[in-house]
Amino acid sequence: MSDNFESVTAVFGKNVFNDVTMKERLPKAVYKEFKKTIAEGRFLDMTLANVVANAMKDWAIEKGATHFCHWFQPMTGLTAEKHDSFISPTAEGTTIMEFSGKELIQGEPDASSFPSGGLRATFEARGYTAWDCTSPVFIKETGKNITLFIPCAFCSYHAEALDKKTPLLRSMDALSKQAVRVLKALGNTTVTNVGATLGAEQEYFLIDRKFYEKRLDIMLTGRTLFGASTPRGQELSDHYFGSLHERIASYMHDVNFELWKLGVSAKTQHNEVAPAQYELAPVFGTVNVATDHNQLVMETLQKVALRHNFICLLYEKPFRGVNGSGKHNNWSMVTNDGMNLLEPGSTPHDNMIFLVMLCAVIKAVDKYSKLLRASVASPGNDHRLGAHEAPPAIVSMFLGDQLTDIVEQLASGGAKTSKAGGQLKLGVSSLPQLPKDSTDRNRTSPFAFTGNKFEFRMVGSSQSTAGPMFVLNTIVAQSLMEIADELEKSSNVKTAAQKILTKIAKENGKVIFNGDNYTEAWAKEAEKRGLPNIKSSVDATKIIADDEYVKLFTTHKVLSKAELKARTEILLEAYSTTICIEGKTALNIAQRQILPAAIEYASTLGKAVEHISDAGCNPDTEKKILNKTCGLITELTNSMDELKDAIAEVCDIDNSAKKAEACRDKIVAGMNAVRKAADELELIVDAKTWPLPTYAEMLFGK
Repeated sequence: MSDNFESVTAVFGKNVFNDVTMKERLPKAVYKEFKKTIAEGRFLDMTLANVVANAMKDWAIEKGATHFCHWFQPMTGLTAEKHDSFISPTAEGTTIMEFSGKELIQGEPDASSFPSGGLRATFEARGYTAWDCTSPVFIKETGKNITLFIPCAFCSYHAEALDKKTPLLRSMDALSKQAVRVLKALGNTTVTNVGATLGAEQEYFLIDRKFYEKRLDIMLTGRTLFGASTPRGQELSDHYFGSLHERIASYMHDVNFELWKLGVSAKTQHNEVAPAQYELAPVFGTVNVATDHNQLVMETLQKVALRHNFICLLYEKPFRGVNGSGKHNNWSMVTNDGMNLLEPGSTPHDNMIFLVMLCAVIKAVDKYSKLLRASVASPGNDHRLGAHEAPPAIVSMFLGDQLTDIVEQLASGGAKTSKAGGQLKLGVSSLPQLPKDSTDRNRTSPFAFTGNKFEFRMVGSSQSTAGPMFVLNTIVAQSLMEIADELEKSSNVKTAAQKILTKIAKENGKVIFNGDNYTEAWAKEAEKRGLPNIKSSVDATKIIADDEYVKLFTTHKVLSKAELKARTEILLEAYSTTICIEGKTALNIAQRQILPAAIEYASTLGKAVEHISDAGCNPDTEKKILNKTCGLITELTNSMDELKDAIAEVCDIDNSAKKAEACRDKIVAGMNAVRKAADELELIVDAKTWPLPTYAEMLFGK
């Protein structure tokens, strides 16, 4: 075990051009100036960039790299990469290895085939990538290919954001600016920057590759479009935190080492609630770096799975009837001198900075709950949100007993006490008393306070964290700006702060709910409180470009009106495209696999009826099964015809919002009808004849 531990410490960050490597590779003066440039947010001088680029190139080549690549995150939600070799031919017919500061800082990938939402015409192909120098450069090993990866932002010829990272970086600046204003008004004049931090817990499923190869639905859509419920699912609660299967443990071991080499601090691993479901969680990091790392986590989970003959499924709800997967985004704010602004301390009632930051978040979540819901909108999340395994579509906040009590005190004029946690006595003499937190946790809440951070639990497992995080950063920046405006013009900051806290507690406290978010009673109560319940991602997406939100994002220079409208178009188009692919795939499988199997079984039953009758026996039982099978075949074919018509009708719709609505109302309904008949047939047709691996095989077969 000691050798293994030493290998972990030796391997961590070995493929990252991190601070340790920079100190070793760069001249002291260059290193110092480079770090200062990043800290102050200045443009990188080209002379300095050339020295840094040359050092990166030498380091990468020593590790076997032959190419470099600008790595960015287009609006597909995935990552994109364009590889260029280091070679530079000479006049003598040989080559040298070069990498300039210009090549490091800027790239020009073709932008014509990425979603733009109308920001540019198809013939306007030029796009630019710009190095995000706050996110470390790293080396990625893909088979025999070894490449230097440069995390980048991606924009159009006219500087419009075509990616998910650019607005995230802009939102970080906006949040920092307004948080620093508030801190200065409250008397803290030493803080110069406030950074958002993120720890993204990642849930996923693993199935054996042999099952995947027989399931066209999983292959093309990432989820099962057919499948009767297995006799055993998650009812026994025996999978959650259960002992790891040896094959799974070996897979996790390899995933960890791949991530550690990339500097991703993968820390937690365990079985999740559903069979074949697992979770990986890293240590916190700056939000843009954590977003980059989460993309690497998803890629690594899928890449390493193939080595172990698994397929990793990141779709939010790949199997009907068992829990789906989310990505719990743990978010906080930290100053450049290390103070967590959401750390309550032992007496939070008299911690003014904490109370102001807490109330700023409360106001933001209440006022912009529709926008938070829109930030997690996706076809996959529609299957998951509100399904008694994930938070509902109603955005509310859990604060726990201590903080809720303080907010109630604020609403009454001022907080004077804080509830204490105490000790937990287990009633066993050999066990020590445990320190008891001041509040419990709530796993049903969409937005829960968990000690010194908020956990945004609505994010889908396949989503980029960038979208939800830039929305959260921006709405909190808006709340902080409004608070700063009040504090800065006040002659008595303490009195003004108390008035602000009381006002927010009274007006926005309705978003706080500490109970069971899954109950129908809460849905009714939320409606009385005026909290939105947007169940459809289509409806959620349509509100993004509303005037209120255009003003919000333009005020903080996170997104322009055109960029915001483009994102609405892209998301609606992605929804329609996804649903159309699912509908066509369902038709394909039903027509070419399920229907022939059902007809073959019906034919076998028909022959059995004849043979039994010829033998002089009563074939009533066989006739009953045959009639039911034939009835379901008719139901299946009728629903297939309706689904085919729905797909054809939707394809002719030009308006993106109307097309998405039609996909939701007609194609999804059509798929459900086809599935209903098919899943009933699965429970009747001979297992040897049924063409698809069953849920029981996929979820429990290791």
